[in-house]
Amino acid sequence: MNKLSKIYIAGHKGLVGSALIRQLIARGYTNIIARTHTELDLLDKDKVSAFFKKEKPEYVILAAAKVGGIYANNTYPAEFIYQNLEIQNNVIHNAYLNNVKQLLFLGSSCIYPRDCPQPIKEEYLLTGPLEATNRPYALAKIAGIEMIWSYNRQYQTRYLAVMPTNLYGPEDSFDLQNSHVLPALIRKMHEAKIINAKEVVVWGTGKPMREFLINDDMADACIHLLESANLEDINIFNETSPPLVNIGSGTDISIEDLANQIKIAIGFAGNIVFDSAKPDGTMKKLLDVTRLKLLGWKYKVDLKTGIEMTYKQYLRSLGQ
Repeated sequence: MNKLSKIYIAGHKGLVGSALIRQLIARGYTNIIARTHTELDLLDKDKVSAFFKKEKPEYVILAAAKVGGIYANNTYPAEFIYQNLEIQNNVIHNAYLNNVKQLLFLGSSCIYPRDCPQPIKEEYLLTGPLEATNRPYALAKIAGIEMIWSYNRQYQTRYLAVMPTNLYGPEDSFDLQNSHVLPALIRKMHEAKIINAKEVVVWGTGKPMREFLINDDMADACIHLLESANLEDINIFNETSPPLVNIGSGTDISIEDLANQIKIAIGFAGNIVFDSAKPDGTMKKLLDVTRLKLLGWKYKVDLKTGIEMTYKQYLRSLGQ
């Protein structure tokens, strides 16, 4: 890419998309295209087709998706598989039809088997059963990976899929039912602090291990890959394995320790109680980020700092 390249960010209002816009502008990119859901419904193939024909972006980052935590995935499985398949089919196919130079498809670490070896290497894809609580979402993302790989093989495109670890950040959703664990805990503990509650209940046993990455680091890694001139060094485009790169910090933490870190950051004085009747999900999920390191990238924001940044933004959203 160069600073004048026409770059379309699909999902620019989301957690990753907003960070991508911010990071691209900070780097001096001046030709960024973005559309809200009202302006362009990515589920409508005719509207997506018309958009690509008119705008002719050179680069596309597909960060648009229906996302959510365990509750949302369990409650709306049909929406998770249908909407994600439709979005990625429409965007990827129209990128090909309109000669997009490079497309970056954002997946999720839940594509990997529930019980695969740790840390998780890209080659472990499709080597075992998925975690049941988010299988529809994971299968949609796996289909997206297979789609870009198929287009690469048949049409000689150079599309790339990146698999982020658990992401969080100031633009996160703090909805208690549909958000991911970190922002949900921030909200629950803040509200408990305000009313001087004696305890906060956290789903599961607290034993699962999770890896976290702030959204600005995720955006930084995506742009690094698009700017990289040495993708061939890791043999990313080939006939025998999908064009897949894990993005994460390479370190993990238990949900119990995460909850305690958030408790300290917020200043909640009560107790944390774990509800073991609720599902834990996968017990350990740490990505192997060797490929990313070989391409010269490493995360910048540690978890403690990231939690503090996210909480400050949450307070600002409340007018505090």
